[in-house]
Amino acid sequence: MSVPDAIAKAYLQVITWDSNGRVNSEGAKVTVQFNPETLKTAYSNQIAGEDNNGGSALQFSGRGTTKLSFELWFDVSSVQPDGASYDDVRKLTEKVVRFMKTRNTDSSGNMSDVTPPGCRFQWGSFLFEGLVDSISENIDYFSREGKPLRASMSISMTSQAVEVKFSATNANAANQQNTGTQAQQQARVGDSVQSMSAREGQAEGWQDRARDQGIEDPLRMAQGSSIPSTGTIN
Repeated sequence: MSVPDAIAKAYLQVITWDSNGRVNSEGAKVTVQFNPETLKTAYSNQIAGEDNNGGSALQFSGRGTTKLSFELWFDVSSVQPDGASYDDVRKLTEKVVRFMKTRNTDSSGNMSDVTPPGCRFQWGSFLFEGLVDSISENIDYFSREGKPLRASMSISMTSQAVEVKFSATNANAANQQNTGTQAQQQARVGDSVQSMSAREGQAEGWQDRARDQGIEDPLRMAQGSSIPSTGTIN
């Protein structure tokens, strides 16, 4: 009996662009817990009208934009991405909120203003790259102790171009999670990015590694979370 292929999971990923608008680096990846039911795209151009006695002459006045909107669901009572076992659903949703953060805290507790990261949304062959411009979170189920257990998020993204992008990889290859094209190292109890980097002989560059992966709290890694491996793990 043949074994059916695993269902491709959508994910969000931190990206940056060079001066020509090409993606030049990829960072932390957030795999969704449940795939969206629908994806909505909207395309628009900036049009200006010139008032005169003969009527209005419509002119293109700027670059077009493409918008993507979708809804995600999170439930701590179901299997969580990357082997996590949170008991507060906000531990899952905060990973998405990070795509909108404009302030960063380093390992010393110092805060600085930063530009929100670029975001790649990919689900199989569907690919969208832009900025997350709005998130609306709805928490609709709580434990008896008042702990949030289930939530949904309405997410809107914008790209400064009118375009339709396709992934160069197939759905299954693009969504290998812990066993993808790059090996992953999973966090142990009490791990930090520094201790995980030290196991690979890369302790000196742990701050840069945490920043590149978009990790907000590099001193306290959740058990079961993962970062791309850079070498042999001791």
